Amino acid sequence: MLSVAILAAGKGTRMESSLPKVLHKISGKSLLQRVINSCVELNPDKIFVITGHKSKEVKESIPDNKKIDFIIQEPQLGTGHAIQVLCREIKNNQGKLLVLNGDVPLIKPDTLKKLLNIHDSKNADVSLITTKKKNPHGYGRVFIKGDFIERIVEEKDCNNQERLNLLINAGVYCFNWENLSQIISTLQSNNNQKEIYLTDTVSLLKNSLSLEIEDNGELQGINNRIQLSKCEEIIQNSIKEKHMLNGVTFINKASCSVSEEAKIGKDVIIEANTHIRGSTKIFNNCVIGPNTYIENSNVGLNCEISNSTIYDSQIMDHIKIGPYSHIRPKSKISSYSKIGNFVEIKNTLLEEESKVNHLSYIGDSIIGRSTNIGAGTITANFDGQKKFQTKIGKNSSIGANTVFVAPINLGESVTTGAGSVITKDSNDNSLAISRTKQINIENWERKKP
Repeated sequence: MLSVAILAAGKGTRMESSLPKVLHKISGKSLLQRVINSCVELNPDKIFVITGHKSKEVKESIPDNKKIDFIIQEPQLGTGHAIQVLCREIKNNQGKLLVLNGDVPLIKPDTLKKLLNIHDSKNADVSLITTKKKNPHGYGRVFIKGDFIERIVEEKDCNNQERLNLLINAGVYCFNWENLSQIISTLQSNNNQKEIYLTDTVSLLKNSLSLEIEDNGELQGINNRIQLSKCEEIIQNSIKEKHMLNGVTFINKASCSVSEEAKIGKDVIIEANTHIRGSTKIFNNCVIGPNTYIENSNVGLNCEISNSTIYDSQIMDHIKIGPYSHIRPKSKISSYSKIGNFVEIKNTLLEEESKVNHLSYIGDSIIGRSTNIGAGTITANFDGQKKFQTKIGKNSSIGANTVFVAPINLGESVTTGAGSVITKDSNDNSLAISRTKQINIENWERKKP
């Protein structure tokens, strides 16, 4: 039986934030959610999240899961106290208890599996992950005697000689829970911080083992925004290097970000300052960017998107978008179409080979195949209470500065006169025009200021 305890009660004072530390995000996921995701791959019987500061907010951030229980630690008197609270709350202390920190978000499931395996193979009372750091400042030092850990001394309690030890405690433990429960209540706060340390269990248990690994970033804890940024950099480098090995070119890798869920095809070029978020999928031979943001959208083959923003939409094949276009949610841009300068599209189907080239707003609309939308066209879709749809048939030509007051239904091969305000439906093969006759007044004198 495997149980997991995630320590997530702290305020995170050094983050200088009203948000609990474990709810800060890297690459779109909270620190706590990342730790939970790593645990889920171990298939534990139960996950206990130990909360304290803003516990309701922390609990509400995690989707419902029958395997996850929340334990409140109040007041927060240290890591040892957190496990004391857990052991009092949970009477069935059997099997293994894996203890993780909610602010160490990059720990890998494979590393945790190694810890569990060494723990089982040696029948240990406690096994923990250690690593050597060139600059171990801030970390507890691990002292080994023979095959076993003799003791762990927290940084603030180390003397000058002890601080020279480079082997540090990563804060990841696997306990024999039954043996732990017999000694956990004896822990006391006899230290400079007046806290109850979980590390003190090591000297109280008989068989304490170390799994020393090379720290490649996965053990990075987060106490401030600088460390948060380091973790973001670590995970972004990993994501982008994976895509580069699969055939993606980043023109300026450092200026771009990509979500873990995103999928990018071969021979895609990502220009500088481009950000791909959520479950976006980009197919082969696209050029994306520069200065482009795409979230939860599909981009088909051979597309070019420059200096534009796309949310929750479908971009089919052979499409050019931008510069300075905004594709809002629930839009579908069909193949061989073009969206040009300063165009906004929302909740619209643009059928094949259609063009919206300049300075237009097209919302809640269906635009037929091979239709050209002239510069400055607006679908006035909102009457102050409800949204209405504009339908324009295929092969139509919309004059510059046309305003459609929805609901409007235009047939096929319709032309509108430039500057028209269209309020009525129009049949196939018709011209719709709504302009007053031009009047020129001769010898007109402007009033002087």
